[in-house]
Amino acid sequence: MLNRFLHSSASLVGSAISSQKLSILIYHQVLESPDPIRDGEPDAETFRWQMALLRRYFTPLSLQAAVKHLQAGTLPANAVCVTFDDGYLDNLVVAQPILDEYDIPATVFVATHFCEHQENMWNDRIIDLIADKQRDRIDLRALGLPSVALGGVEERKTVIQRVINLLKYKHIEERYALVQAIYDDNHAQEYPCKMMTFEQIKALSDKGVEIGAHTVMHPILKSHSEDEQEQQISDSKNKLEQLLGQPVVSFAYPNGKRGVDYDDVAVKVVNRLGFDIAVSTDWGVSTSDTDKLQLNRFTPWDLSPLKFHLRLLRNIAGV
Repeated sequence: MLNRFLHSSASLVGSAISSQKLSILIYHQVLESPDPIRDGEPDAETFRWQMALLRRYFTPLSLQAAVKHLQAGTLPANAVCVTFDDGYLDNLVVAQPILDEYDIPATVFVATHFCEHQENMWNDRIIDLIADKQRDRIDLRALGLPSVALGGVEERKTVIQRVINLLKYKHIEERYALVQAIYDDNHAQEYPCKMMTFEQIKALSDKGVEIGAHTVMHPILKSHSEDEQEQQISDSKNKLEQLLGQPVVSFAYPNGKRGVDYDDVAVKVVNRLGFDIAVSTDWGVSTSDTDKLQLNRFTPWDLSPLKFHLRLLRNIAGV
């Protein structure tokens, strides 16, 4: 009863402060069951109560509809969009049925290479390798580091983050080669692919989920030349348009921090290629003054419905 009262009170406060403010939520995976290594990803149970909360206390909209309302000054109170990055299979088999259950639109931004070639993304390859319980040590000579002992979950997460940080801002070709070298040095086989096939992306689109572009190989755009950026973005867009038989008008910047992961060069390319909408990962809401090619996104990480609700409202309030 108390929680219901607090949620209702929070919803009223949200309606009062959220006029013409759009919250866009970022997800990547929705896991079938909790994974202590990927504890930043919700499992199905958590995602279900999150979507139930959005349906009850917020106004879920498709990204395209929300941006049109924002520009027209007709955005409803507590407007929220749900987006996913990368193109994981669990977006289709775990998340989509829950979205459908609560009639919540969504957009999935796809990094096309990994889906087309059924390869795990470079960061997932690192996570899977270091998380493998059959391994008690990892050889990191490819990064100029000694081998590292692997203990419990927290120790493995620390090693994962260290390796990812060393690789993230490399040129995509160097990054790919280094990850492969780490696999070779550790005599590692590939782990099961987590990405949708092109046929599954089409199936997701047919269920009403908007598909957006997210480059071909998920480079840090700022680490690449303008020509390379344009090729990554345009090839992703073209491939998806051929697959879906319709325009792809939305884009998500990989990693997505303005000034760190992308800059005005990427924005210029995105505009030149004819995208209507592009999203960053800079936290906050978007208003009519926000560049529609640099929309903000945000996701509460709280594990209880009330804290999740309140943090969404704090984001709307800008505190």
